[in-house]
Parts: sequence; C-alpha cells; structure tokens
Amino acid sequence: MESSLIKGKCGLVIGVANEHSIAAGCAHAFHDAGARLALTYLNDKALPHVKTVADQVNAELLLPMDITNDTQLDALFEDIEKQWGGLDFLVHSIAWCPMEDLHGRVTDCSREGFLQAMDISCHSLIRLAHKAEPLLQNNGSIMTMSYYGAEKVVDHYNVMGPVKAALEASMKYLAAELGPSGIRVNAISPGPLNTRAASGIAHFDKLIDEHRTRAPQRHLVSIHDVGNMATYLACDASSRVTGEVIHVDAGYHVMS
Repeated sequence: MESSLIKGKCGLVIGVANEHSIAAGCAHAFHDAGARLALTYLNDKALPHVKTVADQVNAELLLPMDITNDTQLDALFEDIEKQWGGLDFLVHSIAWCPMEDLHGRVTDCSREGFLQAMDISCHSLIRLAHKAEPLLQNNGSIMTMSYYGAEKVVDHYNVMGPVKAALEASMKYLAAELGPSGIRVNAISPGPLNTRAASGIAHFDKLIDEHRTRAPQRHLVSIHDVGNMATYLACDASSRVTGEVIHVDAGYHVMS
C-alpha cells in the first residue's frame, strides 16, 4: 500500500541478495512510502538478482559494495554524496559465517571463522556508521537486522548467536555516540524467515515449525512485516526511538 510516510527521504539499503531477502522487503516498503533509494550488490554474480529488485523500487543508484573492500565502501558514499548531498536512513542487512563454523559447536569454532563472521556481520555496521555519519541529516536513522539467537541459545544457530549479540551491543553504543548528532540507531529482530542466508542454518524447517506453533499470534512473519517496521524507523514518527532491539516475530520472544 502506497503512502507518503517518508516521501522524498533518501535511503541506502545494503544486503539485498534477491527478491526474497529481508533487505528487499525493506526496499519495497520504503519505495511504497515514497523514499528515494540506493541499493548495493555484492558482485557480478549477484547483480542480476539485485537489479530485479532495484528496478521494482525505482532505485536511483545501484552500486557494487563488498563490505570487505574499503575502496568500494569509499566509492559508495562518495557517489551518494554526489547524487543526493546527504542521506536520511541506512539499512544494514548483511551477515556471513564460514559453513563449517556455522554448522559446528561454538566450542569448536575456528579463530579465522569467528573473525570473519564478526567482521562481515558486526564490524561492518560500525564501518558503515562511520562513513554515513557526515551524510546523515538531523533525525537520520541507521537500522540493522538481528535475531533472537542473540538473546537466548537457539539450537543450530551456533556461533551466529555470539556474533549477533555483539551486533546488538555495538548498535547500542553507536546509538549513544551518534545520538547527540541527531542520528538514531536501532536493530530489528525478525522471526525466522525463508531467506537465502537462513538456508545455511541446519534444521531450519524445525525452527520455522516451532515458531509457527509457539508464537502468540501462531503466525510466521514476512519480509514485508520487517519492511513495515523499517519504514517506521525511517520516518519522523520514530524520532525518539533509538538503541532499541525491536522484535518482529509475532510475539515469539515473550515465550519461555
């Protein structure tokens, strides 16, 4: 449903892998609410899938961005400044862990795997906030995506639990540091979603079934549900909301 909730605001969405990804759900919600968008793609292989979403949301910029490539990161924000002169909101929706470490016990996680997971899934938010800070307008908004496994032990989530916990803590410190500049930082914690990233988690179907049967609303969430919350965090109505982990999980997190 189209609205003018964030009409004219400029937003950067990082993490679209295909039309089923959480970041794609956010991009569609932003577009429907009137935002101007920039999207990024990881590499040439990913480009056709991301371009499909970019075309659907009339993205004004579609730029390459491997978060481990500092040259691409610098170029991304230079292009945004040239195109818009500033930025109103940013979505960080990227996470990665080597498969052998993701499927193993935390006890057995390799140093290299842990550092890679932390760098791409957590420290990347800090790097993006650093680059975005000079461009974000007053009441600018930064959002990241977490998961309940950051708070409680979730079977088979393994090392991504500690990584997401670090992400949530980093979000809170960024909120405290950037708040005086009028920049808000929040995390959205969705219920389990059938995305490409989630497909790497062992026994994911069991996780989906448990959520559906135990969540108070007895319902799974969609990428569009997450996009609606992201739109709220991008709009002026949430101007006093910062440092929060906001669950979009049909109430699953309240259950013991």
